[in-house]
Amino acid sequence: MFQRVAANFEKYLNVLSVRQKAVASNIANGDTPGYQTSDVNFQSEFQNALNGQAAQTQPVENLLSKPDGNNVDLDREARMLAETAIRFQMVTQLARGEIRSIRSAIQDGRQA
Repeated sequence: MFQRVAANFEKYLNVLSVRQKAVASNIANGDTPGYQTSDVNFQSEFQNALNGQAAQTQPVENLLSKPDGNNVDLDREARMLAETAIRFQMVTQLARGEIRSIRSAIQDGRQA
């Protein structure tokens, strides 16, 4: 059972990794003329990951473009970094909880 849960945690972390790379790329290209912001749709990409597909980025629509065509908003990217960090903390805490539960079951089994 834990292997199935761990595999889902791994897939979720992979989606987080794709987002982290997209945000880093967005920030790095904040001054690149014509650069268009990309991101990950978590719900659909996690579902795709559960079905064995790799997470993909997609262009972000409805962002204001600068005169040079670049639409990177550093405030938005900072929020995305914070959200990604929170999601990472959440999934690692869930994984720790699963491991504690398994350890507890093993220890209870030894004592019986």
